[in-house]
Amino acid sequence: MAAIIMPCQNQPSAPDQAAAGHPRQLRFSEVESPDSDGHEEVAALQLQVGARLRLLPINDQIRELQTIIRDRTTSRGDFVFSADRLIRLVVEEGLNQLPYTECTVTTPTGEAMEQGLRDCCRSIRIGKILIQSDEETQQAKVYYAKFPPDIYRRKVLLMYPILSTGNTVIEAVKVLIEHGVQPSFIILLSLFSTPHGAKSIIQEFPEITILTTEVHPVAPTHFGQKYFGTD
Repeated sequence: MAAIIMPCQNQPSAPDQAAAGHPRQLRFSEVESPDSDGHEEVAALQLQVGARLRLLPINDQIRELQTIIRDRTTSRGDFVFSADRLIRLVVEEGLNQLPYTECTVTTPTGEAMEQGLRDCCRSIRIGKILIQSDEETQQAKVYYAKFPPDIYRRKVLLMYPILSTGNTVIEAVKVLIEHGVQPSFIILLSLFSTPHGAKSIIQEFPEITILTTEVHPVAPTHFGQKYFGTD
């Protein structure tokens, strides 16, 4: 991918910056966590679950993309552009975890990450799960599921952008298991994850692998509304 550095919010555009003599700047987030021990929690989680939780190697580009997505004042255009870039990075790394054979992908809620996958692998087969979580109880309910008939013998990339409680993903994995998929054949691709969400999933399914860009107690839960323009 070409490296594209986006200007900070509330900063002049590139031509204006050049005229004013100001270089374009990277901006990075320092998320305020309600848990002052958030970093210790993440470190403890990684020690506990080991290689089942994998973080993308962090660099300035990923940190800037995370910051733009977390910032609620980001324009929708910048948000979607940055989200699509981060989605592609996660999908590319997810594909690296697969053998070079045809695989099936399941998108449990929304389709924000599906295009990123198709951009990387045009011939990939797509399955879908529709799951709705109750806003008050956080209980997840499966409304729809459709997969290729031979999904039971395939590796599966399960895509879910924001992993908060983990309840929705747990239900999605249960549906896959009901269709014959082994948990060890499932790789969960997520952009942002909380320690609680990752821990809940791995405790329920110790053989599953999670691939994400960040584990932090505070997740950008506004992702879906901002990405699809429903905020």
